[in-house]
Amino acid sequence: MAKRAARGRIRSMLRNFLDSEAAGGLVLMGVAALAILVANSPLAPAYFGALSSYVGPLNLQHWINDALMAVFFLMVGLEIKREMLDGQLSSWSRRVLPGVAAAGGMVAPALIYVAFNSGDAQALRGWAIPAATDIAFALGVLSLLGQRVPASLKVFLAALAIIDDLGAVVIIALFYTGDLSLLDLGGAALVLAVLYGMNRGGVRSLAPYLLLGAVLWVLVLRSGVHATLAGVLLALTIPIQLTPGSPEASGAESPLHRLEHALAAPVAFIIVPIFGFANAGVSFEGISPAVLLEPLTLGVAGGLVLGKVIGVFGASAAMIRLGAADLPAGAGWGQLLGVSLLCGIGFTMSLFIGLLAFADAPELQDRVKFGILAGSLLAGLLGYLTLRITRREARAPRSATS
Repeated sequence: MAKRAARGRIRSMLRNFLDSEAAGGLVLMGVAALAILVANSPLAPAYFGALSSYVGPLNLQHWINDALMAVFFLMVGLEIKREMLDGQLSSWSRRVLPGVAAAGGMVAPALIYVAFNSGDAQALRGWAIPAATDIAFALGVLSLLGQRVPASLKVFLAALAIIDDLGAVVIIALFYTGDLSLLDLGGAALVLAVLYGMNRGGVRSLAPYLLLGAVLWVLVLRSGVHATLAGVLLALTIPIQLTPGSPEASGAESPLHRLEHALAAPVAFIIVPIFGFANAGVSFEGISPAVLLEPLTLGVAGGLVLGKVIGVFGASAAMIRLGAADLPAGAGWGQLLGVSLLCGIGFTMSLFIGLLAFADAPELQDRVKFGILAGSLLAGLLGYLTLRITRREARAPRSATS
């Protein structure tokens, strides 16, 4: 009986952990640390060899970055569509503050990166690397603070990150596309038109959408546009508005909600950690501390730490001071500053853009990884400490007068 009770407690603790907001971010932190350890251990040859080994037409790393991450982008697209139509971003009044903050948080980091690398045409291809925020990491750190942070700040950060993801998708589509195949692009457009027609025609079964989505992925992969964008395009065709009188209208979830719910755990605990493990591993062999002071590394790290806080906090403060928006309910300026710092955690999407920017320059990819790891770690630590300190300061006057 004692063993059965112990197993029950362990299962309950595991279930509670997986259901928590911090879980995805904590798993990703652990996986990133493990990847770095493996890449600098006797297992390094096996690690790098496995990633470069071919399985069919693609090597393992390409399967992870092009196929598995297409499912991640499908999840991103579903979240964007749901929030825009039926969530935190469903009206202009809700979009204005996180929207302006997200725009500032993309422009300022890019400008800082460009300032560090203005004399290097090749390095300038990575201008968008520090423009992205990792929602899993940022919300994970925020959740560690518990009740110290008002719920309105979590909503603000989630909305900002969703708009940030949308901006990253547009950047990838516009600036990191290779030579185009018009034939495959035409095929992809035809499949997309069929998917749209199914949506308008009231098709509510997910199976035909997913089947055609696989075809869409192949065509987009062959077209020269990055294959992961097929996930976003597919997400935009998944129905969310219920047909009046349909069985779903009586209270069942829409196809979009069903798919998003089904993907949430696999994306958070399988796909993103696999991507992190495959791409965060950077070898320190032959690397001197001077690498951290190279313009490329400084541009990435500086963009994440300084650019995000300047862009997010600066744009938010301007909107609030002008009376166009209000501070998130229950939050002070110090807490807004702390959340702005957390936006500098740019792990998953920043790594992804870095791989696209320097696909043919592995040595530059290593510099990018150093910058992302250093910048994200510093931004996360500063944001966490700022939020803890500001909360204590807010409580001090009440305890002094009691």
